This record gives sequence, C-alpha cells and structure tokens, in this order.
Amino acid sequence: MLKKQDEQYLIEGSAGTLTVAPNDEVVLKFAMLVEGECEGLGPTGAARKYGYSRQRYFQLRKRYEEQGSDGLKSQKRGPKGKSKRTDEVERQVIRHRFLDPDASAEVIAQKLRQCGMSLCTRCVYQIFEDYGLQKKTVRRST
Repeated sequence: MLKKQDEQYLIEGSAGTLTVAPNDEVVLKFAMLVEGECEGLGPTGAARKYGYSRQRYFQLRKRYEEQGSDGLKSQKRGPKGKSKRTDEVERQVIRHRFLDPDASAEVIAQKLRQCGMSLCTRCVYQIFEDYGLQKKTVRRST
C-alpha cells in the first residue's frame, strides 16, 4: 500500500497512486492503521514498518476510534498547565496582600504553606510583579 520513493511516500491502489508528503504525520499514521487492520499486515507488522512500537500502534488505534483523524495529530509535550501557581494560589496571595499590605513575600508564602498550599517565595514575588502589587517606595527629596 504505502511505499517510499525519492523523499516522498506513495499510496498505491489498484487504480493508481497518491503522493503523500513525508511530514504529513496524520496520513502516515492512518496508512499504518489501514495496513494493520484492513490489509492483513497486523498490528505488529504495521507498527514495525512505520517505526512505531506495538503499544503505540494500539494507542493510536484507540485515539482514532475515539476522535477520528484529529486523534492522530501529535500533541504538545510537557506540562499542560501551572503546577504551583494555580488560580487559587494567585487569589490567596492577592487576598493576603490586601489584608496586610506590609507583609513581605516570605510571610505570605509561609502563611500559604501553613494552609497546605505548596509554593515558594519566588512565586509570590512573581505574582506581585504580574498583578502590580509591589510596595511603592516614597522618595523624599532632601
């Protein structure tokens, strides 16, 4: 079905061929699933042919069954959201700052840690900067 020819892939059928760009991951993954499920190559053979593990083949098949071709797109790697600076932590830092404007970042961080929230003093400083909560210093001219 799929053959590599001169930096491109060709999908061959009984009536002709179709060219596929080598960076079109969705079509290549779909072709793997077609060969594995419909052409008799089987999951192990199809995965090996396309450079995937058998486990990855089944992951992609499940995602395709649930989401269609959108499930075959590669997703962003890494963290999907804030781990320490959640919205609740930011609200509590702002709340503590307004309740006690003279409290330092160290004091606010300690209070939140005592309440079971996990954050460092640097996070509190960053929240101060992001929301403009720094202490204003008044300069006196002499």
